[in-house]
Amino acid sequence: MDKPKTYHGQITADELGNALVAEFNRGNLRAQRIGRGKQVIVQISSRENSKSGGRTAISVVIHQVEDGVSVQLGEQSWLGVAASLGQTAFWAWRNPFSLISRLDDLAQDVEYLQLSDRITEFIDETAYTAGATFELSQRLKRLVCEYCLTANPVGASNCIACGAPLGLVQPSTCKNCGYVLKPGEKICPNCGEKQ
Repeated sequence: MDKPKTYHGQITADELGNALVAEFNRGNLRAQRIGRGKQVIVQISSRENSKSGGRTAISVVIHQVEDGVSVQLGEQSWLGVAASLGQTAFWAWRNPFSLISRLDDLAQDVEYLQLSDRITEFIDETAYTAGATFELSQRLKRLVCEYCLTANPVGASNCIACGAPLGLVQPSTCKNCGYVLKPGEKICPNCGEKQ
């Protein structure tokens, strides 16, 4: 499974799940949604009666988190695509002219090989269109003073109301996956990217 990505902003698991179904439930692909509310799973697979290409499937798990969503792609099922590509290679080896009759299968298999990248790009575009990014939302960018409970902007060293020191509790997120980092973390514990 891919590492989860967290998009902070005004986007819900239901909205993202509906958008995935609308985008991928067409042509040789079938998309179905399971669940609602705080957790939505979207299964995207090749249609059973598809006339070309092998079989494949991938699941997208969407969790509602505070001020956003966390998205994780499952492992893509490759066995059907590999079998179809193997069959195309076998027939091309036996008779190179048979490749002409398998061009539809070959094109569909190549499209299936790019499916997880297409899903990731679509999720990124949909999140950004909704105003969600890997950066903390404005509400979460506030620090609450332990003494007077006043909200303070991120980066403030002292409370704007009582002057108490706020310490090193400044929140930040990974620029690669949106994971909320602890103060001083130089490497994201979620995706391993250097900060």
